[in-house]
Amino acid sequence: MKTDMTKNMALLIMMVLIIFTATPVLAQEMGFEEYNPTSTLVVPGKEITKAKFPFIDVHSHQRDMSVEALNGLVADMDVMNEAIMVNLSGGSGESIKEKISNINKSYPNRFAVFANVDFEGAKDVEWGEKAAAQLEDDIKNGAKGLKIYKSLGLRNKDSDGKRLAIDDPRLDPIWAKCAEMGVPVLIHAADPKSFWDDMNSDNERWLELKTHPRRKRSATDPAPFEQIIQEQHNVFKKHPNTKFINAHMGWHANNLKKLGELLDEMPNMNVGISAVIAELGRQPQNARAFFIKYQDRVLFGKDSWKPEEFPTYFRVLESNDEYFPYYKKYHAFWSMYGLNLPDDVLKKLYYQNALKLIPGLDTSLFKS
Repeated sequence: MKTDMTKNMALLIMMVLIIFTATPVLAQEMGFEEYNPTSTLVVPGKEITKAKFPFIDVHSHQRDMSVEALNGLVADMDVMNEAIMVNLSGGSGESIKEKISNINKSYPNRFAVFANVDFEGAKDVEWGEKAAAQLEDDIKNGAKGLKIYKSLGLRNKDSDGKRLAIDDPRLDPIWAKCAEMGVPVLIHAADPKSFWDDMNSDNERWLELKTHPRRKRSATDPAPFEQIIQEQHNVFKKHPNTKFINAHMGWHANNLKKLGELLDEMPNMNVGISAVIAELGRQPQNARAFFIKYQDRVLFGKDSWKPEEFPTYFRVLESNDEYFPYYKKYHAFWSMYGLNLPDDVLKKLYYQNALKLIPGLDTSLFKS
């Protein structure tokens, strides 16, 4: 009897040990952030580290444009076949004059700078006229265009402390001045629509909102997504002689049918592809058809200056590779596919459309 009890106890202990040692293997728990498996899929394809044609990055931000900083930038640009970088963070007044002076002393044909307007505290039409006059001075001093940050529509307030709408008539002199001076406006309005949606398991940007909680918006913080986007479109329609480049494809890269309708409706609107390559890389056939149809209206741009991320752009645009990784999980937890764009479309995307829109760029950097 005692022997049987000893055997049973030993068996029980053994079963407990098996359960406790096997459980972590069989039922390991982890969060979505940690789960990032390496694909076992073996398919043809390789990284593209140098663009097929020289390109113009119409969407870059460089705070430091000292001669020393420019030397480092050009070294990285040459490796990627980047012919011209457009720095959208030019500022205004003495700030932009200093940046352009450094460019002219070192690499006068490799950089272009866009001016900026500080919209905070806008008061009346006279305020807008003064801002337009300063912009004219900046353009005469070498600025190639105007960059509008998303703070207009999201954070900027007028002199009464109210949200300053993108289509506020007090700003009309600024848009008109760009048409008069023949320079484009590259404008970033709002943020991805998902930032306004409920933060739950259905939200594709859940991980980004979790890791960057300040990006969450709502209908009252500061206004509905649709309202802000409509304000932007109102400006495009009100100023048909002004050339606009809608940054981030106007946050419609996930709905190219809608974006095509907007392009048809507003012939003075062009789009840049900065920060939305992940949307294009998951719909290769649809995106390819879009780029071919609207080949005269799309421009290459990256946004954040991280040279190691450019190869993903080149690979999506140039190759027909399948199921390759994107570089930032909180933007896209899916894999990429190549669009395999025709050469004539690539040339327009990479540089020809930018040369048409941005005045004074050196065309000798491009063979055709």
